[in-house]
Amino acid sequence: MLDTTSLAAVRLSIELAVCSTLLLLALGTPLAWWLARGHSPRWNWLRVPVRAVVALPLVLPPSVLGFYLLVAMGPNGPLGRVTQALGWGTLAFTFWGLLIGSVIYSLPFVVQPLINAFEGIGQRPLEAAATLRAGPLDAFWHVALPLARPGYLTGAVMGFAHTLGEFGVVLMIGGNIPGATRVISVQIYDHVEALEYTQAHWLAGGMLLFSFAVLLALHATQKPRRQA
Repeated sequence: MLDTTSLAAVRLSIELAVCSTLLLLALGTPLAWWLARGHSPRWNWLRVPVRAVVALPLVLPPSVLGFYLLVAMGPNGPLGRVTQALGWGTLAFTFWGLLIGSVIYSLPFVVQPLINAFEGIGQRPLEAAATLRAGPLDAFWHVALPLARPGYLTGAVMGFAHTLGEFGVVLMIGGNIPGATRVISVQIYDHVEALEYTQAHWLAGGMLLFSFAVLLALHATQKPRRQA
């Protein structure tokens, strides 16, 4: 069974995954909409670089991303200076630092499904809404969002699962503080390092079953849509 430190790591990981997923959906929606359907000639040249930046965590080693985020959040970093000027101290080795790192690291897992969903809508539904005198905002809320619901489901599930399994980024930014920054992946590492394989098996096996269940559910819900 899980001891108190493992249960605390599970609870912290779930809180982190929930908060980061909500933030990713809120921040990723306008970003994905602009990347998928923005038509301003003035800003078109930015799309390719922005897409590359969004996808960067997919190919960048987590330790590299975590290192630069740690530097940015430190007392001499640009973000650290801002937070210190506001009286918040530094964000490194805090839950809020973990949250920022998780949002950045899981960004492509949420934004890419949203881009695919918005691109798959096509122009005809929005044109039909315009003929019914719907403004751009009304068409987005009442036409685009309902049609993009499968993309939101995929993005939310993948973002949550990916955040729950982070290791390199959270270890670099948050360290290993019990009850504050020690998440499941770090707790598993601690158990293995201490040769506590039984506790490591409980946590690792739970993560394995959870990951399999997530992928199984996603494939089960996507198959009927493809056939339809």
